[in-house]
Amino acid sequence: MFKLIFFYVLSSLLLFGADGKVEVLATKIDSNATHMHAYDDVVVLYGDHYLSATEAFYNRETGELELYGNVTAMQGQEYMALGEYAKMNIKAKERTFKPFYLVDKPSKLWMTSAVAHAKDKDFDLESGVISGCNPNDPMWHIDFSSSDYDSEDKWMNIYNARLYIDDIPVFYFPYFGYSLDDRRRSGLLMPSFGVSSNEGVYYQQPLYIAIADEWDLEIRPQVRSNRGKGLYTTLRFADSKISKGSLTLGYFEEKQSYVDEFKLANQKHYGGSFKYENSDFLEQWFGLKTKGQSGVYSDVTLMNDVDYINLSDNDETQNTTSNQIFSRVNIFYNEEDNYVGTYFKYFQDLSKVSNDETIQKLPIVQYHHYLQNFLDDHLYYNVDITSTNYERRVGKTAIETNLNIPVTLQTTLFDEYLDLSYRADIKGTHVDFSGSNPDVRLINNDINNSSGLYGQISNTIRASTYLTRGYETFAHAISFGVSYTDPGVDAKTGYFEDEEAVCSSGSLSATGECDYYNLNQPQRLTKLEFTQFIFDDKGTQKLYNRLSQNFSHDNEADIYGELENELEMLFTEDISYYNNTFYNHSRKVLRKTLNTLRYNDRTYNIGLSYLYEDKDPNSYTLNDPDSPIFDTTKPVETGYVNYVTVDARYRYDKHYSYTMRYAYDLETQVKKNAEIGFLYSKRCWDFGLRYVENNRPILTAEGNSNSVYDRYIYFTIILKPIGGSEFNYKLPSEG
Repeated sequence: MFKLIFFYVLSSLLLFGADGKVEVLATKIDSNATHMHAYDDVVVLYGDHYLSATEAFYNRETGELELYGNVTAMQGQEYMALGEYAKMNIKAKERTFKPFYLVDKPSKLWMTSAVAHAKDKDFDLESGVISGCNPNDPMWHIDFSSSDYDSEDKWMNIYNARLYIDDIPVFYFPYFGYSLDDRRRSGLLMPSFGVSSNEGVYYQQPLYIAIADEWDLEIRPQVRSNRGKGLYTTLRFADSKISKGSLTLGYFEEKQSYVDEFKLANQKHYGGSFKYENSDFLEQWFGLKTKGQSGVYSDVTLMNDVDYINLSDNDETQNTTSNQIFSRVNIFYNEEDNYVGTYFKYFQDLSKVSNDETIQKLPIVQYHHYLQNFLDDHLYYNVDITSTNYERRVGKTAIETNLNIPVTLQTTLFDEYLDLSYRADIKGTHVDFSGSNPDVRLINNDINNSSGLYGQISNTIRASTYLTRGYETFAHAISFGVSYTDPGVDAKTGYFEDEEAVCSSGSLSATGECDYYNLNQPQRLTKLEFTQFIFDDKGTQKLYNRLSQNFSHDNEADIYGELENELEMLFTEDISYYNNTFYNHSRKVLRKTLNTLRYNDRTYNIGLSYLYEDKDPNSYTLNDPDSPIFDTTKPVETGYVNYVTVDARYRYDKHYSYTMRYAYDLETQVKKNAEIGFLYSKRCWDFGLRYVENNRPILTAEGNSNSVYDRYIYFTIILKPIGGSEFNYKLPSEG
């Protein structure tokens, strides 16, 4: 790093001359009581400092040391300074080095100045140049007229800095200041620039404030000349050794002309997020000494619309702009046998003007008793109790409590070749309602407000085996398993009995009767599973394959459940393939398939992914965990997903590399995103050019969720090892 160079050189080499013993070695030395003259291969040793020159003069009375000709100064083996003349007064703590030339060996960054002066802790450099390229013909360099440095504060100031690419001046800094150590300190951060045909000139200048070690504050004001202005700020803090967090707030106000042109729902976009984690809050906050571990985790985000995210940075392609925002706060206590947790979950749908009817989980309370074993590890059980408060501003609310106690009895036969187990699942659910359903289609909005009670004991018998065999160049492992589940006995009262005919049939109610019908009732079914692995002689997994098939004994029209096949193959060290497919026998269709093929070596990295999914609610089966009838907080999605993604990277040589990425929705015939670019990289600098398209969601004045295409051209310049930035030009958006 550039800052490390100055730190070591200016604090070690120019500070040469602090109190201590000076040892001078040379081929020829003339000396008397007050003066010494050394010449021919002069070496001066002082602590871990090393200086060499053609000739040296030292005055023992004044403590003044002068070096002439090919002066080299080093500390250890890492840093080197060169010059023709150096003068150091040990007693007066004054140093002069001219001309001054410094090389940092690890980073290969160098700096020259006409003269370097030092007095006590203050240093002054005159007329200098900085670069990381070949000194004979640098691709880039920074010229400055003067510089000063405080060795105690470790801060360097450079004045009238001019950046040159080759010999062409491209940027001027009247002042540039930075730290030469790793301490946090307040100051301006690297600004961000951009130009857009729609939004005009973009400029963001972050300000960093770090007064104390426990916190820092980043303030990011921004201006978009044709669109508006805003401010985002982030406070980061560490209130103890076991806890830390951050608070982000943002506000952006649109110009009325921009709002009218793009028909935006809001002229003002605002929001905030709070993140916090604490790994032992019971002891820290309440002074409680416990055997277990307590913790708090918070990730809460709220905003008035999706443009709060879009405007947080100049590059919308780097922002997560999903229409579904999920906030949560988790509090738990965990010990060897027991776990207690409380979770607050809040869902915000940014595609809606109002989320008053969105069901929230505030809170969820859970108790879990960990697995216990008896009868010489043949009998296992655990207990899980969860109570959820379903809340929303408009509509019916509920409190649901679930009890789950699985009890397993297992053994092995035939010298452990066969594993047998019996499991009884004891389940209970109670739900109690409040509020009313606002749907005018219901004759009596309170008809579904009766509480409900459900209890069930189901039974599962399973037999499985696991076999392995080694060969000369590989090993093969296979596993077979068969299980039979019987629903056993159950009982329903109230809500669960009244709405069973509608809600357990798989058809979703349009009037909300099934909003809280979350029973995942087991079917009478048989499940077959087959898994196999192949490993080479080095232990690398070459193949993984899993097949799973359910057979229903309750539904004669749909005996076969969905067949699932998961396959992962490594054909060579460079070629891999992954597939996960669900086949629906009754409809004779692939309900879902994901395929990924990738080639990756030192030159090429090419990937092709294809996802197809049938999201027709009628295609779900009762034993499908993705079915929205078992989680009414999930939106009911219809239609199909038909999505292809391609990405590639080509490394032509050690300097040139090319990248591309493309994602397309075949069902809606909508391009989701695309990118193509190249990067030219050398030892001292990088230059890159990219063209990017991104489909970004917005909320319109009509309350509809819409999207626009953002199109960018990015220019990347990295000056190694100082750093760099990325400038972008935003082309006209397409709606």
